[in-house]
Amino acid sequence: MDPVYNQAYAIATDYISHVSKRSVAPTADALVALKQFDIELPDESTDSESVICELEQFGCPATVATTGNRYFGFVTGGTYPVGIAASWIASAWDQNAAMRVLSPIGAKLEDVCLNWIVDLIDLPKQTGGGFVTGASTANFTALAAARHTVLMRQGWDVKLQGLFGAPTINVVVSDEVHSTVLKALSLLGLGSERVIRVPTDSEGRMLADKLPTIDSNTIVCLQAGNVNTGSFDPIELVCKKAKEAGAWVHVDGAFGLWAAACKNKKHLTQGLALADSWAVDCHKWLNTPYDCAIALVRDPIHLRNAMTINAPYLVMGDEREPSQYVPEFSRRARAVEVWATLKYLGKNGLDNLIERTCLYASEFAQGLRKQGFTVHNDVVLNQVLVSFGSPEKTKAVIQAIQREGTLWCGGTTWHGVAAMRISVSSWATTREDVDLCIKVIGDVARKIA
Repeated sequence: MDPVYNQAYAIATDYISHVSKRSVAPTADALVALKQFDIELPDESTDSESVICELEQFGCPATVATTGNRYFGFVTGGTYPVGIAASWIASAWDQNAAMRVLSPIGAKLEDVCLNWIVDLIDLPKQTGGGFVTGASTANFTALAAARHTVLMRQGWDVKLQGLFGAPTINVVVSDEVHSTVLKALSLLGLGSERVIRVPTDSEGRMLADKLPTIDSNTIVCLQAGNVNTGSFDPIELVCKKAKEAGAWVHVDGAFGLWAAACKNKKHLTQGLALADSWAVDCHKWLNTPYDCAIALVRDPIHLRNAMTINAPYLVMGDEREPSQYVPEFSRRARAVEVWATLKYLGKNGLDNLIERTCLYASEFAQGLRKQGFTVHNDVVLNQVLVSFGSPEKTKAVIQAIQREGTLWCGGTTWHGVAAMRISVSSWATTREDVDLCIKVIGDVARKIA
């Protein structure tokens, strides 16, 4: 066996073992050292051990410790050890998960994981889906199915005829719609500015009584888990109104959809099964390796109709072929890590992960309030918004915290107010981490003052 495998294993395990002891953000020196990669491509081959040594020397220090226990930015989960191990195996297998004939194991684990996840979040049993890179692509994929179906009902095949001269589709979103949904709509030719926006309340929830008149030519986009507050749109109420009109309802549940797998948070997702499509990340709250998300559609035939391709050389069987449900053809077998993580956790383990991280978010809010800082949101999930005084001071505190290195949080603007966003998403975070971070945040904020 090539010794480079053992070399890489030693580097990876050493990195994982020490990630919690290092600065969460890379140091200034580590960033400067990245210039070592700025060379012309050599004419001759470089021995593999030297290549890997270079990654260790200059690459490892320039990483952000997102897989550690004190990273609270961008709703980014860590990675369970079993997921990392499964990822190594998946890389060794080097499977193309496009078709069963290319990867029987890739297709089988997709089938299994889809069934498990449909059951976990209590969606209709017939729900189908596909594995994609992230929620951006999951939203795109599900909304492509929505666009195809809404137009087909009007006798228009968008796959064959395009959008030139197509019947009008109305798209309804909230004022708090996530940017990735707007990006998906723009890529689908539905426009990001021609949407009909519905006002939201103080927590970012769509006001159902402000819904416009909708019909069967309408796609309504809801949010399960606001990226700033963690709040949920009134899914059941909006779905019932939309269903009466024959509209399609899509739910962007990048991280919030996993609340349905937690006994004490499931009430937030009431009515979820009434929607027509859903998007959910696995690399966020499920804590699988990057990159992985899933597009789900109540009636999978709509997804297949929007995504399917064929050619004489393709070998398609009678069972579900993965490539017929997603935009990509060639792609890695993402379901390997998802299967390993779900099998490791089980239903109770996933319930505990969601419950525990939500509890830590509440403890963050309580600890920061006690120190006199302003928490802006009702902490119903794993998101906390906190300010430290004026916008200038809040931004200065955020920058200082990022430089200090104990933890990493990002900034945002909420209702015109500068705030720091704390997203507790990693399995590795402990109560000791939370206590330490509350102290560090307070110390830094007081020093800035």
